[in-house]
Amino acid sequence: MQFIDLAAQYMHLKARINKRIQAVLDHGHYIMGPEVQELEEKLAEYVGVKHVITCANGTDALTLAMMVLDIKPGDAVFCPTFTFFATAEVIAYEGAIPVFVDSDEATFNICPIDLEKRIQATMADGILTPKAIIAVDLFGLPANYPEIQKIADKYNLKLVEDAAQGFGGEINGKRAGSFGDIATTSFFPAKPLGCYGDGGAIFTNNDEYAELLRSYRVHGKGIDKYDNVRIGMNSRLDTIQAAILLEKLAEFPIELINRNKAAENYSTTLAAKYRIPSVPDGYVSSWAQYTVLSDDRDSEMMKYKEQYVPTMIYYRACMHQQTAFSQLGYQEGDFPIAENMAKKAFSIPMHGYLRL
Repeated sequence: MQFIDLAAQYMHLKARINKRIQAVLDHGHYIMGPEVQELEEKLAEYVGVKHVITCANGTDALTLAMMVLDIKPGDAVFCPTFTFFATAEVIAYEGAIPVFVDSDEATFNICPIDLEKRIQATMADGILTPKAIIAVDLFGLPANYPEIQKIADKYNLKLVEDAAQGFGGEINGKRAGSFGDIATTSFFPAKPLGCYGDGGAIFTNNDEYAELLRSYRVHGKGIDKYDNVRIGMNSRLDTIQAAILLEKLAEFPIELINRNKAAENYSTTLAAKYRIPSVPDGYVSSWAQYTVLSDDRDSEMMKYKEQYVPTMIYYRACMHQQTAFSQLGYQEGDFPIAENMAKKAFSIPMHGYLRL
C-alpha cells in the first residue's frame, strides 16, 4: 500500500498527461507557455475568483502574498503554531514577526478564540504593528473563515488563506482559495492537486493585487521583463507542470469524491479507537491527509508498519518549538492544544485511488 499513490493516478491519466506533455514539447514554449494561462483561467473558474497567478511553488506563493500586502519589519502576522514551517517562514523572511496561535481541538485548525486573544495581547504590548493573519487549511479542511474574517475586519487586518493542503475544500459551497484578501496553494506532488515537481498559485479578487503579483513573480517587471519597476523575484510555473495540472484538474472532482468516501470509511472504522478529525456542518474537506490522535502513537504506528501500511507524522514539533524561532521567547505549555497534537497526531494513507 502507498501512502499517496501517484503511480496509480498516473496510470489512470497516462494517455492524457502524455499527450499534454508532448504538446508542450512540440511547441517549445517551456516558460509561461499557453498552458500556463489556460490553467490560471480554469483554476479561477473552479475556485470562483477573479484572478489566479501561478508561480514556482507554494512557499513563493505565500512570499508573494506577503510582498503584495507590504509586510515588513515591525509588523506582526498571526498564524497557527501547528503547521508546516513555510507558513511562518515567509513572515520572518520579510523581517516581520510571526505571532503564533493555538489550535482548535476538534478541527486541528487555527483557533479563532485564541487568535483574538493573541491580537489583543500584541496590541496591548505596543511593540509590533498587527498587520495580517495567515490561516491554514490543515489536512484539507478549510479554517473557520466566517469567524476569522470577522476578527480580521474588527482589527483591520488583512487575511491570507494558506490553502496548500485545502484545495477542493468548501464552506457552504464557497471553495478553498476564495477566502480572505489573498489565498495561496501548492502543487507539490503530495498535495490534493499536485504536479510532477514544484508549483504554486495565488488567488484574489483584487485587481491591484493581481497586477502586482504578475509583476513580482517576474523580477518586478513593468511593460516587459527588461522594464523592471520594482524589486521582485523569479517565480514562474513551468509550462510542462501546467500541462500536467490541466489533466489532473479535470479529474480532480472525481478524485475528491473518492477521498471523501475513503475518509468516511476511516471515520466509521476508527472512531472508537482514536480521536478522529471533525468536519463541521457545511464544510467539505479535501483530505490532504487523514490524521488521527493517539495516546500511544509510536505503538499504533508500529502496528500499521507490521501490516505494511505506511504512516506519517505531521507535525512532530510546533512552530514555537522550532530552533529558528527560539528567540521569540515562547515556552512549553504556551499552546497546550497544538503541543498535544504534535505529540499524538499521525496520518494514514489517503489519495483518490484508495481501495478500502
